[in-house]
Amino acid sequence: MIDQQTVNQIFDTADIVEVISDFVTLKKSGANYKGLSPFSNEKTPSFMVSPAKGIFKDFSSGKGGNVVGFLMEHEKLSYPEALRYLANRYNIVIEEKELTAEEIQQKNERESLMAITAFASTYFSSQLDTDEGRAIGLGYFRNRGFREDILKKFVLGYSPEKRTAFSDEAGKNGYKKSYLVKTGLSIEREDYMFDRFAGRVIFPIHSLSGNVIGFGGRTLKSDKNIAKYLNSPESDIYHKSRVLYGLFQAKKSIVSGEGCFLVEGYTDVISMHQAGIENVVASSGTALTTDQIRLIKRFTQNITILYDGDEAGIKASFRGIDMILEEGMNVKVVMLPAGEDPDSYAQSHSSSEFLKYIQTSEKDFISFKTEILLADTQHDPIKRAQLITDIVRSVSVIPDGIMRSVFLKESSLLLGVEEQVLYNEVNKIRRRKQEQQWRREQSGRSLQQDQPVTTMPRQPVVPGFVENIYSEVEEREIIYFLLKFGNQKLHISGEEHAEISVAQYIIREIQNDELEFTNLVYNQIFENVKELIERGDEVAERYFVYHDHPGVRELAVDIFTSRYELSKVWKRKEAYVELPGENLGFEVPKTLLSYKMMVIEKALSQLRKELEESEKKQDIETLNQVIRRIQSLEGVKRELSIGLGGRIIIR
Repeated sequence: MIDQQTVNQIFDTADIVEVISDFVTLKKSGANYKGLSPFSNEKTPSFMVSPAKGIFKDFSSGKGGNVVGFLMEHEKLSYPEALRYLANRYNIVIEEKELTAEEIQQKNERESLMAITAFASTYFSSQLDTDEGRAIGLGYFRNRGFREDILKKFVLGYSPEKRTAFSDEAGKNGYKKSYLVKTGLSIEREDYMFDRFAGRVIFPIHSLSGNVIGFGGRTLKSDKNIAKYLNSPESDIYHKSRVLYGLFQAKKSIVSGEGCFLVEGYTDVISMHQAGIENVVASSGTALTTDQIRLIKRFTQNITILYDGDEAGIKASFRGIDMILEEGMNVKVVMLPAGEDPDSYAQSHSSSEFLKYIQTSEKDFISFKTEILLADTQHDPIKRAQLITDIVRSVSVIPDGIMRSVFLKESSLLLGVEEQVLYNEVNKIRRRKQEQQWRREQSGRSLQQDQPVTTMPRQPVVPGFVENIYSEVEEREIIYFLLKFGNQKLHISGEEHAEISVAQYIIREIQNDELEFTNLVYNQIFENVKELIERGDEVAERYFVYHDHPGVRELAVDIFTSRYELSKVWKRKEAYVELPGENLGFEVPKTLLSYKMMVIEKALSQLRKELEESEKKQDIETLNQVIRRIQSLEGVKRELSIGLGGRIIIR
């Protein structure tokens, strides 16, 4: 039990910005700090920390509280555990009696599992001081060139050859067999229990807060029937797809270095640390997962993948590169010299030499992927077409329109394909993906027979090079329908009847074209609605009327409480409606078409000015590019005109 005086001292000492910065990259924003939510996947930062009030608020998930509340929510700690974590961080002494075996048994399962893994880590580390441990375990680490400080930093250890050594010791210290089995440290058979990691050197795996949650064990035997590496199985505290080896030791260096190196194995990480390169993590031999990528994203937007010379392995990892791109991160790739891996290269080179090699050898994913795959396509047009499709597919997953545009330009030069052709293919892929995702979301939902089915006008795709076009009236109109009628349903006829809410339809169309509201208040509302929909919540009036942002509150109050007058587009004879909301199947698509038309017209105006300048400078290359873009936009404009001039069929 922690006395109240100590609790008060912990709260008075703990700096909420300092603590949360261990887990989230925060940037100063006025009197507060801002960052990406650690509780949800978001692209626009909505996680706020107030040092003056000592609180955090995550607007994407609705979570909020003080520094202890953050640790409880983020690290899944109990209240006492969170207090102990802070006390340890700020060197505050807590005098507590040592837990008895009976008290350990009374603690909840998660706490028991954490207690056992902590005990196991200490046990394995201590075995390096035994005769067997020194001869085998320490001997292995010394042969790898690992220094004493590195052994302690990563708490490396050894599990004795005797198959019951650890299980026996844990039993003597009061740890329940059932929990030993659940952590995977022990394996139970009908009449006996033995150690999973017997005879292996041990690599403890830490959570972000530094708790040991699992282990990796390497055998030192040459028997091919024995797995070289063995990891802890999945448990309540260890999920390998959500963990990166070395992230606890690397997170501060990742933030300060504004980048993260991604390698494959434990020894790659350890050797690079010993060489002085600490912003490095490993996927530990498992295929890279979205959760692991998002872990890195909390601390940096930049990932550099280090590969050895295994070309087959590199090709197999291309999917991981696409996953990193899909999360909106910047990815570069480094191919190490033949016969080298990060471990061996770090052992034979200084940190400055290693970093210099990385700086001179790293490539963006387009150059790297093209270089690897082009070798297989010489004199084979079919394989070359497949390569182009593969590159385009990678570019299509990038969420940022400007980045896609930059990579398409580079791809056009490398592959000898017209930029506009690549643009068109990317847009096709993105639209197809959006439609497939939408159909999946809608599958299983039945239509209500008493509601009309609306045939929506086709929404032409706005080319990716159209960026940062401001259209105040149309943006406000879209926000009006998003807030006022976002929860109401539209019924669309296409390949099969499907139901979609007004908010889902608007979000889908805006995201599909990578359009972004230039009015910051409108953009904030759009992002908030998107987050609500992704969580499965409705667009609630109260959420926006009581919003933190004064501009959002004011506009929401205006829309929800006063008679809103639509813009002049609705006063045209062909677009006449009695009252807003009476015919959403007509109004919502028309509003989006009008918005896109305004964007296209303004983009065309800008391009015509660029055309004049290019003609004056006699810049033929730019001139041809501008002409192609104008032709493309004119085609989209014709399609928009058809949609705006047609009628919506209500059945």
